[in-house]
Amino acid sequence: MGYALFDTDFGRCIIAWSESGVVRVRLPEADDGRPPRRLEDLGAPEAPPPSFAAQAIREIVAHLGGDLRDFRDVPLDLSGVGEFPQRVYAAARTIPPGRTATYGEVAERAGAPGEARAVGRALGANPIPLIVPCHRVVDAGGGLRGFSAPGGTLTKGRLLAIEGVGLPLEWA
Repeated sequence: MGYALFDTDFGRCIIAWSESGVVRVRLPEADDGRPPRRLEDLGAPEAPPPSFAAQAIREIVAHLGGDLRDFRDVPLDLSGVGEFPQRVYAAARTIPPGRTATYGEVAERAGAPGEARAVGRALGANPIPLIVPCHRVVDAGGGLRGFSAPGGTLTKGRLLAIEGVGLPLEWA
């Protein structure tokens, strides 16, 4: 395992990986672009990224700069995540850039109709925001409900704005 810091138009981010794939992404701590907390909790050293992580970094930098990417080809290591959240993350990864889905729609896609709240809890624990695009999941009325990445719904709204998703003024 290892991790690397990298700069984007959104601010400084961190990506962490195992031999199998990306295990974490951390976005900037706040909307002022401060660097995210380091990943000491992984027990991994800062290191040069392997090719798949380096490619993911290039894709993230491009996306946050407005050249939208969907990240479906980025390999993930979800071995530390339960079966239900894995299904939710797989369903969320089918939402293309510039589009949104409701928690209920993601529940349907994950094979758990009626479990919108459970989907919300799973997405709230998403260790790989942006690559698992939980920011594209909104409530049934189109509202932004929580976002576990730093900056909360402000960050969620900024990510959707990069993707060209129109937001009501109170979200901007």
